[in-house]
Amino acid sequence: MILNPNRFFDAVFSYLIPLFFLFRFSQLFLSFSLPPFPQFTGRWLASAVGAMAVSIKLTSTIVVALGLVSFIFGVVAENKKPPAGTPVPGKGVVICQYPSAPTVALGFLATVFTVIQTVVGFLSLFYPYKGRAIPKGAFLESTRWVIFVNIALATAGLGFAFLLWPTVTEHYHLSRNVHHDLETQCPTAKTGLLGGGAFLALDSSLFWLICLMLTGNVREDFFEEVDQDYRGDGQVIPFDDYAGAPGNVTTGVMA
Repeated sequence: MILNPNRFFDAVFSYLIPLFFLFRFSQLFLSFSLPPFPQFTGRWLASAVGAMAVSIKLTSTIVVALGLVSFIFGVVAENKKPPAGTPVPGKGVVICQYPSAPTVALGFLATVFTVIQTVVGFLSLFYPYKGRAIPKGAFLESTRWVIFVNIALATAGLGFAFLLWPTVTEHYHLSRNVHHDLETQCPTAKTGLLGGGAFLALDSSLFWLICLMLTGNVREDFFEEVDQDYRGDGQVIPFDDYAGAPGNVTTGVMA
């Protein structure tokens, strides 16, 4: 089998480009001195869960559920993908006939759910649970939190690439099935990529679960330190010194 250099570089760039943009986005988002969580995101998450109180446990369940749905769609898309088409000779061309399969639709659905899972998982890290927000700098002080967030983003990027690339390739083969190469074998998307992307999407949801657990630990440690620094006369101390956080952090009056 002769390796086509163009296809090889297309494959490499299809993996590297999503990872590059995800990495740059995480760097830029975490480095800016912005409010702890955008107001529109808070309203969006609150409306998404209705009257239920937003908690780390709830957002963890949503993220894992989204990852599981993406996993199921990806696995079914892989299992339903035909190994090859049937070449039908014509006048100077070969027409490839493929059996009807939901691979393309399921592949796009798996990709979409992977993106939704990544967005919800990332934004849930900064949600002001119980109405109490903390500066992003407090998260960056936790080495484990930073490591697992980057692992979750990298895994999600790989899962996105592994799901999208074979889906687009399969759609290309199905839509352009007339070939002037009389020796074509009517190929389909590379076998195993959709299944690998499905497992990566599931792994990503589990990494987001770990990130949310670490988020809970960071929040507890931060507010414990805030409560210890709270003055006994009821005056609230401005906490600008916490990781360069803008503004004040207020807590309830301690008994």
